[in-house]
Amino acid sequence: MQINRRKVVGSGVLAAGAFAVNRARAQSTTPARQSIKIGQIGVGHAHATKLSVYRNSSDYEVVGICEPDPKLRQQAEKQPAFQGLPWMTEEQLLNTPGLQAVVVETQVRDLLATAERCVAAGMHVHLDKPAGDSLPDYRRLLDQAQRQQLMVQMGYMYRYNPAVVLLRECLAKGWLGDVFEVHTVMSKVVPPASRQELAEFSGGMMFELGCHIIDLVVGVLGAPQQITAFGAHHSTTQADELRDNMLAVFQYPQALATVKTSAMEVNGFARRHFVVCGSQGTFHIQPLDNPTAIMTLAQPQGEYRAGAQEIQFPKFPRYVGDAADMAQVIRDEKESQFDYAHDWAVQSSVLAACQAGAS
Repeated sequence: MQINRRKVVGSGVLAAGAFAVNRARAQSTTPARQSIKIGQIGVGHAHATKLSVYRNSSDYEVVGICEPDPKLRQQAEKQPAFQGLPWMTEEQLLNTPGLQAVVVETQVRDLLATAERCVAAGMHVHLDKPAGDSLPDYRRLLDQAQRQQLMVQMGYMYRYNPAVVLLRECLAKGWLGDVFEVHTVMSKVVPPASRQELAEFSGGMMFELGCHIIDLVVGVLGAPQQITAFGAHHSTTQADELRDNMLAVFQYPQALATVKTSAMEVNGFARRHFVVCGSQGTFHIQPLDNPTAIMTLAQPQGEYRAGAQEIQFPKFPRYVGDAADMAQVIRDEKESQFDYAHDWAVQSSVLAACQAGAS
């Protein structure tokens, strides 16, 4: 599967300057430090309870939630993240006076269509991953959002991991030199019932889990020139059709990256890692969810000495940084760090990495 880097960067959805919320619109709708009205559509996604992050943030006022499936709603009503919130229809939510943003947490098959309705209603969107399995539909969503100068923030959960933030700083300062290799793994044991659900999509575990670390790879190296994908069903105990053991190799002019994911790794959370190797240093994050990093430098840089050193970080709460960043963008206090170009390159790469063995 080839990805043409020039075509990715040059497409209409990725115009120069990629993302800037319209200043006049932001100032007229969001007075300084006023709480941003936000709601949620759907509770079917595995990360739907992230709504508690917005409820606990002074940046937001959560006005309501909707879920058309009675069974999913009944289950959600018992969860602390949703208790005490008004339940309403999608139409009622999108017509709530002053609403500015929507968290889209439907089942994966419905993510893109729901997000498109939100953008059509003039809302900024936090869209959980992955961004569907139709690249044309995702392009249409981004085109529509760009025309209206709206944010579509993807829910990749390691963007504000403190170790990843430090890695980006090291790269920006050139401390690691010229990057020639990235290696990353994200796996876990998926129980039988969940395997059946994930088998709905031919992208298998690369679609489900690999997308998170592909987001990081593209953040370091950009859109690849070529992706070679491998994947199959390798479980000897589960008779489903989930492609549960997958690998993708990303090729760049001066670098290679490997992305590995499976549904069968015992204690896979502990071995989730992201490694960047450059001509002047290596940065190894493991595990990703409770990050520790080993940075090895050829020469001293900033406060860090030459040689290997372990860097400890506090356990980070997922999505707190994402919510804070979105609030700043909506208020026109900054531009999005992850623009249309980045997200388009990520989704293009995710779907290309899902292709091996797909029917």
